[in-house]
Amino acid sequence: MLTAGQAADSTQFIPVLNKIRVRGPVGRPRTRPDAVAADKAYSSRGNRAHLRRRGIKAVIPEKRDQAAHRKKKGSRGGRPVRHDAALYKERNTVERLINKLKAWRGIATRYDKTPDSYLAGLHLRASMIWIKDLTRTAH
Repeated sequence: MLTAGQAADSTQFIPVLNKIRVRGPVGRPRTRPDAVAADKAYSSRGNRAHLRRRGIKAVIPEKRDQAAHRKKKGSRGGRPVRHDAALYKERNTVERLINKLKAWRGIATRYDKTPDSYLAGLHLRASMIWIKDLTRTAH
């Protein structure tokens, strides 16, 4: 999903999740992943409720201020948020890819004036990364 450069990523959590297709070795792509790992920016009651309704495991740590607010409420604040720390460590794969994409200055700074040209640059950079990875594993 492409948004304005100043738009917050967390607002796009549910629309992006609705577009995800998980491919297995056989069969149709699934529309519901087993788990979603995200950073603290995505730790909201709405995001967690959406994941819970869809039966998806949330691997999202709780923000410090949210934890403090919950604790301040006492027993009315609910249970502490839990997340699978081992699975959360796997999130760095996505972060590394984003860093590789942003190694291209035009993508990092969003120089392009139109969304179409920015998206074309993203596709080109992603293709270059993919081809480089293919040639590295071929040897």
